[in-house]
Amino acid sequence: MSDHVPSPEPAVTDGRLLRGARTRRTVTRHAVDVASLEGLEGLSFGRLATDLRVSKSGIQTLFRTKRDLHLATVETARELFVDAVVRPAKAAPAGGARLRSLIEHWIDYAEKPLFAGGCFWAATLPEFDSRPGPVRDALARQRRQWLSLLAEEVRLASDAGEIAPLDPGLAAFQTDAVLNATNTALRLGERGATVRARRVIDGMLTRPA
Repeated sequence: MSDHVPSPEPAVTDGRLLRGARTRRTVTRHAVDVASLEGLEGLSFGRLATDLRVSKSGIQTLFRTKRDLHLATVETARELFVDAVVRPAKAAPAGGARLRSLIEHWIDYAEKPLFAGGCFWAATLPEFDSRPGPVRDALARQRRQWLSLLAEEVRLASDAGEIAPLDPGLAAFQTDAVLNATNTALRLGERGATVRARRVIDGMLTRPA
């Protein structure tokens, strides 16, 4: 998933705008948690206003439409995921070390979990995978970014002989499938889920003796 962050906007000094920006961040952060539990369709202006004890009209002013709320929630989830998984892994050398760091941080992200319901995309992609539109496009783009990130590190590690020779796209797909299965197992309280995930991925990545 891309860790690109837009250039900082000019500092906001107007008190009302600052309060609006803080409220927007508060709303979207809570919305991510709700969506991770109930999907994006679980979001409504009224629900969020009640949960956060703010005015419904105030939230409507910030987001205007439910679609805009959904898109803002999806983007907030991306930013939080990048901060928790992608950026820390970037500290590791490119290739095998970074690939394993990405996987470990992803497991940590699901195990803690960062969002109340576990993986945000596991909860929201099934809702929108067959519903064309901007929300589906945003979710699909984020999935492609994540798979591309995994594939690039697989390619570098494989070329360097750090892991078994693998097809990068296939290995990324398989790794993502294991991680998503791990998220489901964690949500169901299955013991040993992360141990099994690491064993499967290690078996796939380990270079034959």
